[in-house]
Amino acid sequence: MFNETVLKEIDEIRVKYPDRKSALLPSLYIAQREFGWLSQEALLCVAKTLNLPETEVRGAASFYSMYRHKPAGRNLIQLCTNVSCMVLGAERLADFISRKYGVQPGGTSQDGRFSLVIMECIGACGTAPAMLVNTDFHDSLTEKRIEEILEKYK
Repeated sequence: MFNETVLKEIDEIRVKYPDRKSALLPSLYIAQREFGWLSQEALLCVAKTLNLPETEVRGAASFYSMYRHKPAGRNLIQLCTNVSCMVLGAERLADFISRKYGVQPGGTSQDGRFSLVIMECIGACGTAPAMLVNTDFHDSLTEKRIEEILEKYK
Protein backbone atom coordinates (compact mmCIF):
# COMPACT_ATOMS: atom_id res chain seq x y z
CA MET A 1 0.00 0.00 0.00
CA PHE A 2 1.04 3.62 -0.43
CA ASN A 3 2.71 5.47 2.41
CA GLU A 4 1.16 8.62 3.89
CA THR A 5 3.29 10.97 1.78
CA VAL A 6 2.15 9.32 -1.45
CA LEU A 7 -1.50 9.27 -0.34
CA LYS A 8 -1.26 13.00 0.40
CA GLU A 9 0.27 13.65 -3.03
CA ILE A 10 -2.54 11.72 -4.75
CA ASP A 11 -5.16 13.54 -2.65
CA GLU A 12 -3.68 16.87 -3.79
CA ILE A 13 -4.06 15.72 -7.39
CA ARG A 14 -7.65 14.53 -6.83
CA VAL A 15 -8.64 17.96 -5.49
CA LYS A 16 -7.68 19.52 -8.83
CA TYR A 17 -10.21 17.43 -10.76
CA PRO A 18 -13.98 17.22 -10.34
CA ASP A 19 -13.96 13.61 -11.63
CA ARG A 20 -11.62 11.14 -9.87
CA LYS A 21 -10.95 9.41 -13.22
CA SER A 22 -9.02 12.53 -14.24
CA ALA A 23 -6.52 11.84 -11.45
CA LEU A 24 -5.78 8.35 -12.81
CA LEU A 25 -2.83 9.07 -15.11
CA PRO A 26 -0.85 11.20 -12.65
CA SER A 27 -1.61 8.66 -9.90
CA LEU A 28 -0.26 5.85 -12.08
CA TYR A 29 2.88 7.89 -12.63
CA ILE A 30 3.27 8.33 -8.87
CA ALA A 31 2.77 4.59 -8.32
CA GLN A 32 5.39 3.81 -10.95
CA ARG A 33 7.81 6.24 -9.30
CA GLU A 34 7.21 4.62 -5.91
CA PHE A 35 7.29 0.95 -6.95
CA GLY A 36 9.62 1.24 -9.96
CA TRP A 37 7.02 -0.32 -12.25
CA LEU A 38 3.29 -1.01 -12.32
CA SER A 39 2.88 -4.46 -10.84
CA GLN A 40 -0.55 -5.93 -10.19
CA GLU A 41 -0.15 -4.77 -6.58
CA ALA A 42 0.64 -1.20 -7.67
CA LEU A 43 -2.40 -1.11 -9.97
CA LEU A 44 -4.60 -2.37 -7.15
CA CYS A 45 -3.25 0.36 -4.84
CA VAL A 46 -4.16 3.01 -7.41
CA ALA A 47 -7.63 1.52 -7.92
CA LYS A 48 -8.32 1.45 -4.18
CA THR A 49 -6.91 4.93 -3.58
CA LEU A 50 -9.02 6.48 -6.34
CA ASN A 51 -12.01 4.20 -5.74
CA LEU A 52 -11.99 3.10 -9.40
CA PRO A 53 -12.53 -0.37 -10.89
CA GLU A 54 -9.28 -2.29 -11.20
CA THR A 55 -10.06 -3.08 -14.86
CA GLU A 56 -10.29 0.64 -15.65
CA VAL A 57 -6.94 1.29 -13.98
CA ARG A 58 -5.29 -1.66 -15.74
CA GLY A 59 -6.77 -0.53 -19.08
CA ALA A 60 -5.36 2.98 -18.76
CA ALA A 61 -1.96 1.68 -17.62
CA SER A 62 -1.72 -0.73 -20.55
CA PHE A 63 -2.76 1.88 -23.14
CA TYR A 64 0.01 4.40 -22.52
CA SER A 65 3.64 3.61 -23.36
CA MET A 66 4.99 5.74 -20.52
CA TYR A 67 4.06 3.10 -17.97
CA ARG A 68 6.31 0.11 -17.29
CA HIS A 69 4.83 -3.33 -16.68
CA LYS A 70 7.97 -5.14 -15.64
CA PRO A 71 10.93 -4.19 -13.48
CA ALA A 72 13.28 -1.79 -15.21
CA GLY A 73 16.85 -0.65 -14.84
CA ARG A 74 17.78 2.29 -12.66
CA ASN A 75 17.71 4.51 -15.74
CA LEU A 76 15.18 4.27 -18.55
CA ILE A 77 16.42 5.23 -22.02
CA GLN A 78 13.57 6.03 -24.41
CA LEU A 79 14.98 6.42 -27.91
CA CYS A 80 12.79 7.83 -30.66
CA THR A 81 12.94 5.98 -33.98
CA ASN A 82 10.11 7.75 -35.80
CA VAL A 83 10.65 9.25 -39.26
CA SER A 84 12.86 12.28 -38.49
CA CYS A 85 14.94 10.40 -35.93
CA MET A 86 15.19 7.33 -38.17
CA VAL A 87 16.33 9.36 -41.18
CA LEU A 88 19.01 10.97 -39.01
CA GLY A 89 20.39 7.68 -37.69
CA ALA A 90 18.30 6.57 -34.70
CA GLU A 91 18.42 2.90 -35.71
CA ARG A 92 22.22 3.06 -35.82
CA LEU A 93 22.16 4.74 -32.40
CA ALA A 94 19.90 2.00 -31.01
CA ASP A 95 22.44 -0.58 -32.21
CA PHE A 96 25.23 1.47 -30.62
CA ILE A 97 23.43 1.62 -27.26
CA SER A 98 22.76 -2.13 -27.42
CA ARG A 99 26.42 -2.95 -28.12
CA LYS A 100 28.00 -0.40 -25.80
CA TYR A 101 25.74 -0.87 -22.78
CA GLY A 102 24.55 -4.45 -23.25
CA VAL A 103 20.86 -3.60 -23.37
CA GLN A 104 18.49 -4.74 -26.10
CA PRO A 105 15.32 -2.81 -26.98
CA GLY A 106 12.66 -3.82 -24.48
CA GLY A 107 15.27 -5.18 -22.09
CA THR A 108 17.51 -4.28 -19.19
CA SER A 109 21.30 -4.42 -18.98
CA GLN A 110 22.72 -7.21 -16.79
CA ASP A 111 24.07 -4.69 -14.30
CA GLY A 112 20.59 -3.13 -13.96
CA ARG A 113 21.90 0.27 -14.96
CA PHE A 114 19.77 0.81 -18.09
CA SER A 115 16.54 -0.29 -19.71
CA LEU A 116 15.98 0.61 -23.36
CA VAL A 117 12.62 1.36 -24.92
CA ILE A 118 12.16 2.28 -28.57
CA MET A 119 9.63 5.11 -28.74
CA GLU A 120 7.44 5.95 -31.69
CA CYS A 121 7.74 9.72 -31.20
CA ILE A 122 8.82 12.12 -28.48
CA GLY A 123 8.04 15.27 -30.43
CA ALA A 124 11.55 16.45 -31.25
CA CYS A 125 11.58 16.20 -35.03
CA GLY A 126 13.37 19.52 -35.44
CA THR A 127 16.37 18.42 -33.37
CA ALA A 128 16.39 14.70 -34.12
CA PRO A 129 17.56 12.16 -33.20
CA ALA A 130 16.34 12.43 -29.63
CA MET A 131 15.85 10.42 -26.46
CA LEU A 132 14.67 10.67 -22.89
CA VAL A 133 16.74 9.30 -20.04
CA ASN A 134 14.33 8.99 -17.15
CA THR A 135 12.59 12.37 -17.52
CA ASP A 136 15.59 14.23 -19.00
CA PHE A 137 15.32 15.22 -22.67
CA HIS A 138 18.37 14.97 -24.99
CA ASP A 139 18.49 15.78 -28.70
CA SER A 140 20.91 16.19 -31.62
CA LEU A 141 22.32 12.79 -30.67
CA THR A 142 25.50 11.19 -31.92
CA GLU A 143 27.31 8.15 -30.53
CA LYS A 144 29.79 10.44 -28.76
CA ARG A 145 27.02 12.59 -27.30
CA ILE A 146 25.16 9.49 -26.05
CA GLU A 147 28.32 8.29 -24.30
CA GLU A 148 28.73 11.69 -22.63
CA ILE A 149 25.08 11.77 -21.57
CA LEU A 150 24.88 8.21 -20.25
CA GLU A 151 28.10 8.62 -18.27
CA LYS A 152 26.08 10.85 -15.90
CA TYR A 153 23.56 8.10 -15.16
CA LYS A 154 25.01 5.52 -12.80
